[in-house]
Amino acid sequence: MPTNALPFALSLTFPVLFAVSASQGGLWISGVAIYALIAIPIVDYFIGASEKSLDPNTDDSALFWHKLITWIWAPIQFAIIAALLWLAGNATHLTQGELIRLGIAVGIITGGVGITYAHELVHQTNRFERGLGEALLTSTLYGHFAVEHVYGHHLHVGTPKDPVSARFNESFWAFLPRAVVGSFISAWRITMDRLARRGLPAWHRTNPFWRYGAATLAWCALAYALAGWFGVALFALQALIAFTMLEAINYVEHYGLARRLLPDGRYERVAPHHSWNTSNMLTNYLLINLQRHSDHHYKPQRRYPVLQTYDETKAPQLPYGYPTMLTMALLPPLWFRVMNPRVEAWRARHYPAAA
Repeated sequence: MPTNALPFALSLTFPVLFAVSASQGGLWISGVAIYALIAIPIVDYFIGASEKSLDPNTDDSALFWHKLITWIWAPIQFAIIAALLWLAGNATHLTQGELIRLGIAVGIITGGVGITYAHELVHQTNRFERGLGEALLTSTLYGHFAVEHVYGHHLHVGTPKDPVSARFNESFWAFLPRAVVGSFISAWRITMDRLARRGLPAWHRTNPFWRYGAATLAWCALAYALAGWFGVALFALQALIAFTMLEAINYVEHYGLARRLLPDGRYERVAPHHSWNTSNMLTNYLLINLQRHSDHHYKPQRRYPVLQTYDETKAPQLPYGYPTMLTMALLPPLWFRVMNPRVEAWRARHYPAAA
């Protein structure tokens, strides 16, 4: 594996942590959360930022190892979830309380890593990668994200039409139910519109919601077979944690940033300054450059290794990496204190007439 791809394999430390947590139980189960939400952010803070990136014109064939990292995660995630469910029905060394905590730990992995990788995969045009992305999403009960994110969020980001663009002074806890319900409704409407344009009914076999529903039933059946209703509940718990983390990331990525409505009734074109950006090096390795979100929305066709970074003059900057910002988002008074002045500064820089 080339040296410029190897650091992005940082996520592969999580299966090891899961194995240790599952085998040892007790306080070891907290290791995943401590590692992801405390240890990595602390190291990230001291390592600092890095603006290095590959040439955006790098040929796709030169990115094999970068792509492989995302491909191999799918079977790893499925194995982790299946192991959790097997333990729920067979492990004698873990109490029910420990299994619940282990389910939360798995949700941190499937949400923090799995959905991040799925996000990269569903942006690709080939069936193999989109299929892997959808499979990862359905294992967290969020298959519709594959439709809503690509065909809804990217089109409507920073406008009232986007259910996952957080509004100024909107707390995460107010945002979360709006985002979860709104993204599902948006995905369904987009799907119905796409089918209608082809003259097809809602129940046509090409409706992706059939796949999402079938995958959900398959996972629930496996959970029940391995651990009964407790297994189903545990599977649902990890999914809840996972998609809550996803929406927390959505909240952080666009909080308070809005596109200007033009006189002709359309919104201005998406630009780098419509997404929060950060170049924190370690968490960008962990999250495969997701934090270079300004460039992702500006050039959504770019794969993660070639995403570029921007300075304060072109894109607003988060003070810390995503793990720290997610924790901060759970505490609205602290979030508003840190972020509202930055939103106001953003308005003064990019929209002085409206500030």
